[in-house]
Amino acid sequence: MRAQPPGPAGYPVVGNTYHYARDPLAFMDAVRRAYGDVARFTLGPVDAYMLSNPDDVERVLVTEEPTFRKADFADEAVEALLGKGLLLSDGVFWEEQRHLAQPAFNMGRISGLVEMMTEKTAATLDGWTDGETVNLQLPIARLTVEIIVEAMFGAGIDERTVRTVQDNLEPLGARFEPDPVRFLTPSWMPSAGNREYYEALSTLEGIVEDLIERRRGTETGRTDLLSILLRAQARGDQTDRQLRDEMMTMLLAGHDTTALTLTYAFHQVGCHPEVERRLHEEVDRVLGDARTSESARSGEERLRPAMADLRRLDYTERVLKETMRVLPPVYTLFRQANADVRVGGYRVPKDALVMLPQWVVHRDPAYWDDPEAFDPDRWLPERARLRHRYAYFPFGAGPRHCIGKQFSMVEAKAIASMIASRFSLELRSDRELSLRPSLTMHPRDPIEVRLRAR
Repeated sequence: MRAQPPGPAGYPVVGNTYHYARDPLAFMDAVRRAYGDVARFTLGPVDAYMLSNPDDVERVLVTEEPTFRKADFADEAVEALLGKGLLLSDGVFWEEQRHLAQPAFNMGRISGLVEMMTEKTAATLDGWTDGETVNLQLPIARLTVEIIVEAMFGAGIDERTVRTVQDNLEPLGARFEPDPVRFLTPSWMPSAGNREYYEALSTLEGIVEDLIERRRGTETGRTDLLSILLRAQARGDQTDRQLRDEMMTMLLAGHDTTALTLTYAFHQVGCHPEVERRLHEEVDRVLGDARTSESARSGEERLRPAMADLRRLDYTERVLKETMRVLPPVYTLFRQANADVRVGGYRVPKDALVMLPQWVVHRDPAYWDDPEAFDPDRWLPERARLRHRYAYFPFGAGPRHCIGKQFSMVEAKAIASMIASRFSLELRSDRELSLRPSLTMHPRDPIEVRLRAR
């Protein structure tokens, strides 16, 4: 077994931190091209091992999943934000929390939420006007905040509070943007960025705590996540801190990736007229058929699709899948080895940080034909079955795959189909995106579209 894999040379103390922080996506691409499937570099004092072969992705996330735990970054800011919610907890505690939360995410319950999703989407679209130019991410993110709060907190949220949530996401995201100085700055240091971060966190905690208190005593018989956790707390199985951590995680993770997927999807649709034509054609056909079905309410001018209609939107789903391949909101996963392991003939030592970069694997020409092209038809069954299953993992994989995967896909199809049925979105921004990796991958500049009523 070779002692360690190849990788780029770094500077004393900071290692490769500067180059990674300057542009994580370009850095990961360059490391893959130069050093292959297994590469090593350092982020400050931490050795990182980047694995970009789908076989190794499968090992880490699925077949040898117990050998790799969730990464412990020892970052006080991360712990302050998400605590021991489902994204960061591990071991038996995570298993118990995941099992407890699962009923809130089963398909039967999700199907029952479609009407709520489409009502909120219709209300958003009713506020759009023909010829208006909008920064697409903002109204979509507001919509997904409203939906996740209604679905998982079992409560409504007013427009002012939604805007407060959005206003405070910017300093939260900025805190986790790769930055060579921040890598070396303790979270407790009273820098301007740290102060803004903790002020934003305090505001969001206040919103979550208010939602929890509003729901206390009303949880009997309800199946939203907060009701499930409140009943568990009444049995002595949840603390106030656990409630806070899970619901903060749900508020942030439960809306962000879906909003980004939809924003990027309509950016790509705007860049590819043939994709837009086929999307509109499918939506018009399926929703037109639904207009005479039980899913259409008598006299309703603007149709809202039901679950049965969403299942028929095959091309819409392919557009969303291709978006998450080319522009994955979650651009890398992290794990830590519980023991020395051998990967690609190299030794990865116990406690080493392991990176599984969706950004790299999803675009690797070894597994994808013409990987830079936006081609929804690569998701046709006859083509998809020829690829390695783990060359694509936008929601993770294995036991720790995203608990909200099905919820997110149903929500995205509902919103995308309703937007496409009512508007054509004329791209006003650059075709080439400038991306800003943080906890998730955001556009650096607004994605502006001009609304054209259909």
